[in-house]
Amino acid sequence: MTDPDVLILGGGAAGLMCAIVAGRRGRRVVVLDHANRVGKKILMSGGGRCNFTNLDVTPEHYLSANPHFCKSALARYTQWDFIAMVQQHRIAYHEKELGQLFCDESSKLILNMLLRECEDAGVEIRTDCRIERVAAAERGFDVLTPHDSLHCESLVVATGGLSIPRMGATGLGYALARQFGHTIRPTRAGLVPLTLGDADLQRYGDLSGLATPVEAHCHDASFGAGLLFTHRGLSGPAILQVSSYWQPGDTVTVNWLPGTDALAWLQARQQERPAAELRTVLAEVLPKRLAQRLCELGPDSRPLKQYPPRQLQQVADALQAWRFTPDGSEGYRTAEVTLGGVDTDALSSSTMGSRHVDGLYFVGEVVDVTGHLGGYNFQWAWASGHAAGQVV
Repeated sequence: MTDPDVLILGGGAAGLMCAIVAGRRGRRVVVLDHANRVGKKILMSGGGRCNFTNLDVTPEHYLSANPHFCKSALARYTQWDFIAMVQQHRIAYHEKELGQLFCDESSKLILNMLLRECEDAGVEIRTDCRIERVAAAERGFDVLTPHDSLHCESLVVATGGLSIPRMGATGLGYALARQFGHTIRPTRAGLVPLTLGDADLQRYGDLSGLATPVEAHCHDASFGAGLLFTHRGLSGPAILQVSSYWQPGDTVTVNWLPGTDALAWLQARQQERPAAELRTVLAEVLPKRLAQRLCELGPDSRPLKQYPPRQLQQVADALQAWRFTPDGSEGYRTAEVTLGGVDTDALSSSTMGSRHVDGLYFVGEVVDVTGHLGGYNFQWAWASGHAAGQVV
């Protein structure tokens, strides 16, 4: 195949799904990827087991300047559609927590499934293929690589974002979008550990490796999950989630007793163990070192009987609204996703096609749609790739 009908730039989740759907329609499809193999992010995801979707997918699980944009694609290719493909290929999977679906064995099974579907659909995949130039041409586009010059009717940009550059992430998709008149919403790292300043590292740095369930808040976003202290700051699912809402200077508030009325619990413990010190009682529900540190930095650790009602209320308030002010994040190096991207105002929500240039499409992470942790970004990749694949 020299000149395909459809040329897809990027062999990640969205690009491969788009290729499969277009190929099934009889379109001649070529996927170009600059890496030495496609699907690298699929392989590393979920600790090597690929959190490929979620049982509960709604538009509320996504961030975008236009929160309505994702609705059409997500409704027309749902999590159940992708699960059906997984089941058809006899891939065993399980729900880990909160609707998150993972392979029982290896993420390689998901990638192999996609590659088999591509093969069955007649899709050609070329790796180690760097894009040198893209230009609009009569009835399509001309794409130059070190190996070839290709012409296509439809061009799909599925190049991903800037997260995890060691996996080959580049800004090519954003550059192409600007080249064809599209606006890029400001990009930043999302689903990423947050770092603490020197003063807070003095307070918490020696807790590195300690994890505990919390409820983390930032602005109007709230997530109940695990928090992990690291040698540079805070991580764990709860922190990764709020990081997508956090901006420099913002405070992250942590409830150390999620799902518990802290005051009622303290009052009950005061009645049952009046001679026990606060840190001893907190160690019943928190890691001992954390309980000790919270008492060193906040309320002192007297026997519970010595706390009058007003001070017991202050202790409860502190436990349910402990504040950190991160000084930054770990950045794209460890971020799972890139927030921002191609502005959806100039894209069709039903086809992912450009409103500026006929035959040009943007799918997946390069678009200003970012999901929560838990399989939502893969579901957006499948859905947006499917939407474009039906029309390219």
